Amino acid sequence: MKPKQNELNGEQGRAARHFLQLCLLPLFMVMVWAGCKQEGKVAADTKTVAATTADINPVGTYTLVTVDGNKVPCTMQHEGHTMTIKSGSFIINADGTCSSKMSLAGREAAIEVKASYTRQGSTLTMQWERAGMTTGTVEGDTFTMNNEGMVFAYRK
Repeated sequence: MKPKQNELNGEQGRAARHFLQLCLLPLFMVMVWAGCKQEGKVAADTKTVAATTADINPVGTYTLVTVDGNKVPCTMQHEGHTMTIKSGSFIINADGTCSSKMSLAGREAAIEVKASYTRQGSTLTMQWERAGMTTGTVEGDTFTMNNEGMVFAYRK
C-alpha cells in the first residue's frame, strides 16, 4: 500500500504545484506589473513637476495684495510700531535682481529696498542690500514672501 500512497501523494503534490503555479504566478505578475506601473507614474509625475518648475518665469512686476492675510491697504504692528501700508510692489528682473517698494500712510513715505536673488525651482532666495536674506515662492501669478515673520502676497 505504501507505494500506492506515495504515488497518490506524488500526484497530489504535482496537482498542488500546478494549482499554485496557475494561481500564484499570474497574481505575482499582476503585483510586479502594478509596482512597475506605479514607479512609472511617479517618474512621470516627477518629470511633470520638473517641467512645471522649469516653466516658471518669475520675471515681472507684482502688486502687493495682502500682508499677513489682511487686504492692502491695512494697518500692521511690527516690532512695536504701527504702520498703515497703502500699497506696494515687487519687481523681479531677469538679471538676478529685484526690488520692493511700499507706500506708507501718515508720513506719506515710500520704502524701497533692493536685492539680488538666486532661484531654485519656484523658490527665490533674496540677499537684500545692507540687510538680511529672505525667501519667496512663485506660484502662477502670485509671489509670496515671508519677511521677519510678516507674510507678503503679491500678484502680477
